[in-house]
Amino acid sequence: MTDLEEAYRLEYFEEEGFMRKQCSQCGAHFWTRDESRETCGEPPCDDYSFIDNPGFPEEYTLEEMREAFLSFFEDRDHERIDPYPVAANRWRDDVLLTQASIYDFQPLVTSGKTPPPANPLTISQPCIRMQDIDNVGKTGRHTMAFEMMAHHAFNAREDAPDDLAYQGEVYWKDETVELCDEFFVDMGADPEEVTYIEDPWVGGGNAGPAFEVLYRGAELATLVFMSLEQDPEGEYEMKDGNRYSPMDTYIVDTGYGLERWTWVSQGTPTVYEAIYPDTIEFLKENAGIELSEEERDLVRRSSKLAGRMDIDEAEDIAAARDNIADKLGVETEYVERLLSPLEDIYAIADHARTLAYMFGDGIVPSNVGTGYLARMVLRRTKRLVDDVGVDAPIDELVDMQADRLGYENRDTIREIVRNEVQKYEETLDRGGRRVRQIAQEHADDDRPIPRETLVELYDSHGIQPGMVEEIADEVGATVDVPDDFYSLVAQRHDTTAGGGEAEQTDERLADLPETERLFYDDQYRSEFEAVILDVFEREEGYDVVLDQTMFYPEGGGQPADRGTLSTDETTVDVRDVQREGDVILHRTDENPGKGGFVRGQIDVERRRRLMRHHTATHVVIHAARQILGDHIRQAGAQKGTHSSRIDITHFRRLDRDTIKAIERLANDIVLEDVSVQVEWPDRHEAEETFGFDLYQGGIPAGENIRLVHVGEDVQACGGTHVRHTGEIGAIKILSTERVQDGVERLTFAAGEAAIEHVQAMEDDLLDAAEAFDVSPEEVPATAERFFTEWKERGKRIEELKEELATARASGGTAGEEVEVGGTVAVVQRVDTDMDELRATANAIAEEGKIAVVGSGLDGAQFVVAVPEGSAVNAGAVVSELASRVGGGGGGPPDFAQGGGPDVDALEDALEAAPDVLRSVAEA
Repeated sequence: MTDLEEAYRLEYFEEEGFMRKQCSQCGAHFWTRDESRETCGEPPCDDYSFIDNPGFPEEYTLEEMREAFLSFFEDRDHERIDPYPVAANRWRDDVLLTQASIYDFQPLVTSGKTPPPANPLTISQPCIRMQDIDNVGKTGRHTMAFEMMAHHAFNAREDAPDDLAYQGEVYWKDETVELCDEFFVDMGADPEEVTYIEDPWVGGGNAGPAFEVLYRGAELATLVFMSLEQDPEGEYEMKDGNRYSPMDTYIVDTGYGLERWTWVSQGTPTVYEAIYPDTIEFLKENAGIELSEEERDLVRRSSKLAGRMDIDEAEDIAAARDNIADKLGVETEYVERLLSPLEDIYAIADHARTLAYMFGDGIVPSNVGTGYLARMVLRRTKRLVDDVGVDAPIDELVDMQADRLGYENRDTIREIVRNEVQKYEETLDRGGRRVRQIAQEHADDDRPIPRETLVELYDSHGIQPGMVEEIADEVGATVDVPDDFYSLVAQRHDTTAGGGEAEQTDERLADLPETERLFYDDQYRSEFEAVILDVFEREEGYDVVLDQTMFYPEGGGQPADRGTLSTDETTVDVRDVQREGDVILHRTDENPGKGGFVRGQIDVERRRRLMRHHTATHVVIHAARQILGDHIRQAGAQKGTHSSRIDITHFRRLDRDTIKAIERLANDIVLEDVSVQVEWPDRHEAEETFGFDLYQGGIPAGENIRLVHVGEDVQACGGTHVRHTGEIGAIKILSTERVQDGVERLTFAAGEAAIEHVQAMEDDLLDAAEAFDVSPEEVPATAERFFTEWKERGKRIEELKEELATARASGGTAGEEVEVGGTVAVVQRVDTDMDELRATANAIAEEGKIAVVGSGLDGAQFVVAVPEGSAVNAGAVVSELASRVGGGGGGPPDFAQGGGPDVDALEDALEAAPDVLRSVAEA
């Protein structure tokens, strides 16, 4: 018996009379009280047996089931905690969306660096799993958005380091399985029907034994015992092919699917009728879907077999559909025609809830990260709505779910959806032409459009595979659409923007103590004394390590302080300051020597400017949130001495009135001279009080985090700040720009820098007034008048060129006329610009003549225009003439242009033009 097999042999199983068996269908090992059971209980080994036969004596709604679970564990000494947002990148930087309740506690709690908010605890956590998107609607059980009810216990091994944030064992495997068993019994389930399937778990660099808990064909819980961490030298090899070793901590990580428990309690054909009953009925009625009693009976019977449609398990979905049809005794086409519209309805309801979660938690559609995933779900929803014939606006469908979920920003959610649908429709107009081109190319080559092209079309233009199939069918091309198309797309984007190798910490710093950070004690102090602990030579200059420092190291978008370090013998310039771990490095141009005392002096003016700009950054983003809404979050920031910038998430461009409103509110906060306070509270208490909007500028580690209060704005921040907002002086927004879809950049200046920018703009205004010879107040009107006159003059010039061209075409300017293939050709030299050259050629062609017009004004240039019905190819003529002047050119048969640098050869080329015309016509 292997160690892993031994990990599943629990005292609780032995005491309760469980037997370990191997499934006769799939070969998995499982534990059961039922001596006669031969299968594990999971589809397709077993079908759903609770449909029309509810698994519990009472029916539950989502709200009732959630409360039943949480109360059960509260009664057993678990503390209930509030759920986290679905956007996991709000509190961690390695993932985008919350996919399980354990995500709330990774990586800081599970590693033992910080304590959990309670131990043990229970929670019902909203989650989104993009990898399930293609299964939604088909299996009857998959929802992309779901709540994971859970209970967790965080344990530490006896030989674990003393500095872990928690010690000892709360409970482990036997107690976890016992609690699960008790909950089933408490809900009225028959424990004889519950099976525990052995299924080792691997994920995110951790692993451990796990049980999938099945009841009447539904997987209702997963019990994971996270106890291993990835280690190339580890003694355990897991199913992912990597080796693992025991962790210092070991975690009870459970997950109970709220939606599935609710479904089993009701016994409806699918989970969707149990959790979205009103939405499903609304969509069916809106789409005109009415089923006869016979059809409803077939839907119920097929739903019991729908577990076979799992894309992750079935090798061929089409074959799985055939198998279901065969068992029902009907044709596959009939099943497909009956079920496909219902599957689309189910998916629309689920996607609407997913979007409500995303937009309700402040995600803004964009081309990257969570914004891309939200956009993908919305576009797929739009396609499904169109396909099934639902004419309700998507923002109304999403709002129905947002209302049920209790979000207060419903107006913003609807606005985001409407704006995104409009963008998508515009994108489809542009992308459709590209699809036709690709489809025609593949039809001509008799090749199917590959899945890589499908994914690229979706990424670049939002074109969904159904639309590609339709266009391809029109031109006779085929398409390779994978069953898991949307999962493939999501995989390309369901990661954070980070990546690459982590920076290597200098091993020489390992034995040095933590640098004491004096700049947190007094941010206005500019001089200090310290001991030089070490000096490291680098390629350009030196890294000086002190026991304490007033120099702020670069971080959080704030540049490093500069200044000097002085000993009795020398003074060296500090050009940069960096932090590696707990050690601060002062980068100098010279070596100040090791071991002695040093006097530090920071550049006071630079520090003050950075302090004003950093505090102003907090003020500006707070003002933006007040004006634009709570979805505004920082997507990046960079502080400076002359200006700063902050990137914010927003779904549309900022107009001038909005910018002025943000600027006015920001300066109101400055004028109020509100106090800027700093505190170091417990991390969990801070998150509970202020939420995850704390982490605008990054996610700090540690049990206690530094909070900066600027009036009503509260952020976790490690930067330096002024004491009162009045010290900022003024804030001037200099410009805005869209740095990527869904992200707006505000560039602003604060304090002296704001004054300098205003004065520079005033100088520009005065210079313009002097140039126009008017007062500054008259500059806008004068500039508008000059611009209007300039445009009118340009139009008049174009009109005169047209008139001149017409005059030339009518014989007003000499040109050689020859006959080519029954059509008169005019060969003419007009030394003018290309615009007039083209106008002249067009005027001649409009009279039914072939035009060959040349100019020597800017090199040798030719334009050839051919009237309809002529045998002459203009592109071929231009190509030959341009080659005679050392250049090239071409174009379509009726109009072409080109030229070359050899002006001296222009006349000879024009003299040869009649022969060139005849040669091309005869060809």
